[in-house]
Amino acid sequence: MDEQRRRAIPIAIYPPQWADDKNCVNSPCPVAILSAGYGLLHTDYGFLATSLSELGYLVVAVGHELPTDPPLSVTGNLYQTRSENWQRGANTLRFVRSQLKQTMTGFDFDHLLLIGHSNGGDISAWLANEMLAENEAFISTVITLDSRRVPLPKTAAIKLLSIRGSDFPADKDVLPTPDEQQALGLCIISIPRSRHNDMYDAGPVWLKAEIERQLHAFLKTELPCQGAK
Repeated sequence: MDEQRRRAIPIAIYPPQWADDKNCVNSPCPVAILSAGYGLLHTDYGFLATSLSELGYLVVAVGHELPTDPPLSVTGNLYQTRSENWQRGANTLRFVRSQLKQTMTGFDFDHLLLIGHSNGGDISAWLANEMLAENEAFISTVITLDSRRVPLPKTAAIKLLSIRGSDFPADKDVLPTPDEQQALGLCIISIPRSRHNDMYDAGPVWLKAEIERQLHAFLKTELPCQGAK
């Protein structure tokens, strides 16, 4: 409960599957914070949470949308009209990090992996950009599934993977250019015949398997885009 904002924040926690508490105490386990696409539940991404927990991450899935929130804007300059939603989401992620860091010892909340689908990816990118602008350093990796509105962090200080669907383009300047990708080690991967709205638990088996393959390849290697085919 965020008392200052009078906001109840639903979360689901998936512990790392390979590590017991003792292991995480001796060597803090990494943490991933997962943000859902608009209109979906934070529990609708079990395939991602399970995949990350198999890699040793503590996964915290965060619910961003409450019935009392204004609807996501669909008209006008979306970068401007949706900024309230993204800022609210970034504030929520900051609060969740702050609260859990105090109570969940043995986990590394100072080198977060942020992962999000669609609007959840935009929230993740918004917070990463905000962190960079404020000269903070608690996000080490950002992974988005077809985020389309908020420019992705373009810096070598944050490891970046964005998995792209094939039915909708990103807005101008959201994705790093090929030169930026090469110079900064940023990874943009398109999955042919994939749909934006299918990148969650109810999506096709083949697509979830490919997303998991790219995720594992990216996180298990120092080489950018190692999992690309």
